[in-house]
Amino acid sequence: MSNSVALVTGGIGGIGSEISKKLSQNGYIVIATTFNKEIEKADEWVAAQKKEGFDFLVEEADVTSFDACAEMIKHVEETVGPIEVLVNCAGITRDGFLKNMDESNWDAVLSTNLDGVFNMTKNVLDFMLKRGHGRIINISSVNGQRGQFGQTNYSAAKAGMHGFTMALAQEVARKGITVNSVSPGYVATSMVMAIDEGIRNELISQIPMQRLAEPVEIANAVNFLASSEASYITGANIPVNGGLFTSF
Repeated sequence: MSNSVALVTGGIGGIGSEISKKLSQNGYIVIATTFNKEIEKADEWVAAQKKEGFDFLVEEADVTSFDACAEMIKHVEETVGPIEVLVNCAGITRDGFLKNMDESNWDAVLSTNLDGVFNMTKNVLDFMLKRGHGRIINISSVNGQRGQFGQTNYSAAKAGMHGFTMALAQEVARKGITVNSVSPGYVATSMVMAIDEGIRNELISQIPMQRLAEPVEIANAVNFLASSEASYITGANIPVNGGLFTSF
């Protein structure tokens, strides 16, 4: 696996960083994608990770652009190595009641969170099919399963990701490629920890485990799905939500 690549969209975010670390520890060359290296301070992130012993590469790619994704993936395949694992982790929120939601806020979330999954997966899939092997892991959300007040756009995009996962899994199962999703609940990222403490505690009170998930707990699920131990799992969703939502 020394030259095998794991590509993590949104890889410098709170959850993405932990996924990147876990896959690196598992022997992959990890490439984190970012929309804009300068705006998202990617160089600072790379330097901080190096201090922890991780040597990551960062590639710019607007996941809402099919052509930009195609160009970036081709460049990685030609200059770094075969992409064995794709983790679609890039995502945004533009919360609001539907009656007040601008079309731009609907489009922004759907184009990033759902179209981005198509744009990345379609372009990586061509290479995986030629090799007869691959792991595609989509980071969805508990709110894509149960819906969430004030998040019609986000919930719709994440629910769409589940349908995409299940359908594609059936298409490529005979080709040595697995396609699965992971649905985090509330995670202790900097964004969640910045929420007013009272509101955050109210959210935690709804979780049977009475705590937020740690980002590494999401990364552990991703790492398992990327491993050979999960070779017979495809079309599945792994919930990591502390019991906030359960189904079968």
